[in-house]
Amino acid sequence: MVVRSVLRLDLGTRTESIAGGATDRDADVSLVRQARGGDFTAFELLFQRHRNLVYRFAFQMTGRRDDAEDIVQEVFVRAHQNLERYRDEAKFTTWLLRIASNLTTDRARMAQRRASLEAQEAKGALSWMTVGSVDDPVENLERDRRLAAVREGLLALPDHHRNVIVLRDIEEMDYKDMAEVLKCTVGGAKLRVLRARRALRDRVVAILGEAGS
Repeated sequence: MVVRSVLRLDLGTRTESIAGGATDRDADVSLVRQARGGDFTAFELLFQRHRNLVYRFAFQMTGRRDDAEDIVQEVFVRAHQNLERYRDEAKFTTWLLRIASNLTTDRARMAQRRASLEAQEAKGALSWMTVGSVDDPVENLERDRRLAAVREGLLALPDHHRNVIVLRDIEEMDYKDMAEVLKCTVGGAKLRVLRARRALRDRVVAILGEAGS
């Protein structure tokens, strides 16, 4: 599927893995425990380990670098304030993205009145996602056209659809972790992804059709 393959483009250097192995998870748990005990240096290390992950998610959801940076700061402030609520059986990254998801949803609701301006700015803000081929100009132009359609379609989706597309198809989160973020069952997470992909596909098809005409 073209839409899914386009969304799987490299979105920048990944210094963290959302799937994280046991060692990474154990390190996070250890740092959280130290931070709960008042060791702020431990929390700073958690911030360094995972700020890029939270930024990527927030940027894909908002389309604005300034908003994404603000969300990163607020996510970690809230995380620090609520460390006692974190349960070690869940991945720390999953818990962070749940906070980020709630914040981006709240922001989306508040920003509806300026949606048209947001969409215009976001087209330029996501230009770094474009990867072209210098070997075949025709293929490069067609790829750019599809990428532009996917970007436009993604940003036009309702936030609940865009949320699951970013988590599953861009961040490649597994369904179990998605279920924790979304507070639903694994089956529910799969159904949400299916519906979101269909919604995105329909929007992209419409955009490409209008461009072709």
